[in-house]
Parts: sequence; C-alpha cells; structure tokens
Amino acid sequence: MKILRYILLIVLTALMVAGIVWARDKSRDEVCKEVVVEVLNDDKDSTHFVTPAGVLFELERKHIIVKGKPVWQINVEKIEEMLSQSQYIESVECMFENGGRLKIRVEQIVPVMRVFDGDHSYYVNKNGKSMTAVSAFYADVPIVEGHFTKAFGPMRLLPMINYVENDPELKSLVTMYCVRDSNNIYIVPSIHGHVVNMGRCDHFESKFRKLKLFYNKVMPVKGWMYYDTISVKWDYQVVATRRDKVVERVQEYDPEEDEQADDPGTMRISDNSLAPVNKMTRDRHSAPKPASSPEQPKSSPAAAPAQSKPPERKPGAAPAPAKPAQSKPAAAKPKR
Repeated sequence: MKILRYILLIVLTALMVAGIVWARDKSRDEVCKEVVVEVLNDDKDSTHFVTPAGVLFELERKHIIVKGKPVWQINVEKIEEMLSQSQYIESVECMFENGGRLKIRVEQIVPVMRVFDGDHSYYVNKNGKSMTAVSAFYADVPIVEGHFTKAFGPMRLLPMINYVENDPELKSLVTMYCVRDSNNIYIVPSIHGHVVNMGRCDHFESKFRKLKLFYNKVMPVKGWMYYDTISVKWDYQVVATRRDKVVERVQEYDPEEDEQADDPGTMRISDNSLAPVNKMTRDRHSAPKPASSPEQPKSSPAAAPAQSKPPERKPGAAPAPAKPAQSKPAAAKPKR
C-alpha cells in the first residue's frame, strides 16, 4: 500500500514538471498580439491628463515595441519604470493575459494644489510629484503662490490644505495661499479687504480657531474694512493692523523733468545764495558794472533836479529881489 502511494506521488510530480516545461515552451512561442491600456481614475475626474492613446505614443517614442514580439522577450518591469517617469502618471502596473495580450493599468496624477512661482505654474500631487500646468489641462485645486526650495517645499503646506479642504466653513473662506517665506504664510480670504498671516505652517488648528473667534467677536464691532492684516502667528493673541495708518509718501522720480528748460521768469535767486541758477540769471548777475566818472554824480542821469518851491508872498508886499546867479570859476589850465 505504501509502495502504491510513493508511485502515485512520483507520477504526479513528473506530470507537474512536464506541465511546467510544456507551458514554458508554449509561452516562449507565444507572441504579444494586443496592448490594452486602462486608465484607472479616468471616470473620477473630468480632467484627463492621461489617455490610452497617449500611453501608446509614449511607448513608441521610447522605442519600446511589444506588439508582435515573443512574450519572453518583453520586460514588463522596464515598461513600468519608464512610464512611471512621466509627470502625468502616478502609478503603473503591467501584466500578460491569455491570448498574448499585454494589459497596462495606469493611474493619472491626482493634483492636490497648483503652485504659481513667478511665470512658472505646476500641479503637485499627494506624494510631492509635480506636473507642469498647460492650457489644455485644468484641475480645480487650491492655489498657492510663492517660491519653494528643497528645504521648504510645497508639501509642507499639504497638512494645512487638507485641514481646510475637510472643513466646509474654512473651505468657503480661503481662496488662496501666499508664501512669502517659511515664517510668513498668508491666506487670502473670500472676505475682501484684508489678509491673514498664519506664520509657520504648524499649529494651524489653534490658529484657525483664533481667527474664527476674531471674526465673530471683533470684526462685527470694528467693521470688516477696519483692518488690512490680521496676524494669528503668535500664541494666545491676535494682532491686527489698521487700514488708516499713516504711510509716508515717496516722491517718484520723473526722468522727463531733467529734459525741461529752466524758466528765468520764475527763478529769483540772490547773489549770496548757493543754490544753482540758470545761465541767463547767472550771466545777468555776473556781468561787470561800468566804472563811474569822478565828475559824474552817483544819481541817475535821467533823474530830474529837484526844484525849490517859491516862497509865499503876503498880500501887498513887494516881491523879493532875485539873487544874482553865481558863476563857476573857470578851471585853471594845466601848465605845460
């Protein structure tokens, strides 16, 4: 009885080995007849970053030909690695089915935020993978404006963004995020007139609680246009900046003013002034005065000599005799 069992076990093992060898030989002779691409999250999002035709074009662009080749010559791991490098694909899975059909399952990237960095714009998924934003694709995700580095990347804001997206009240309040630096993260609320400084991206739960309390207690009393900045970055306090604070006005430089000619009629500068004058005024003040002759009086020659008033005469009185004119002595001639 035991011998029969051993014989049966040996026969089954031989048949299994023969079946494996036969299947292997048959698979080596089988060729890939068809390539089927399935986009897993195509029906969940109206925005299609990835299409089956696009995946097939990517294989052709990388010179990976699978249709018509033996199955054993096709490296599915290499195909998965190559497609995963695309910025539009989040995950890839390849497998062979019966009949020599290669099935490729891809999951297109799911953006969680859109970053505007100057003139450059890109989407970011939950794993930090970025995708360049183009006009052909659009996703309704939170907007973030700012410049990020390796030390402070956009993924640092993801916990705060997820917290806001899961709170209906905050989701309707926050319109975008502005990152000045890692210590000053601003949110732009849907209530126009002010911005909110959240500080760093940690402890955002308590910061939003303080902001809600400030909205409920202070803003209805002071008015929604009274403050331009509300800061909740510090612990146990809210600091608000008034809108009507005095701002020093800076005189802007107008280069056209240097090209305008000076008006001599409006410039009256004394000789002792150190201020610059125009050429016409400078020439008038610096012109030499003519030397006066010793015989010429200092008074202007155009001035008429003063006439003496005749004395009043009493009625019946004789007129006063006129004084004889005194002649000037003749000037002595110089002796030769």
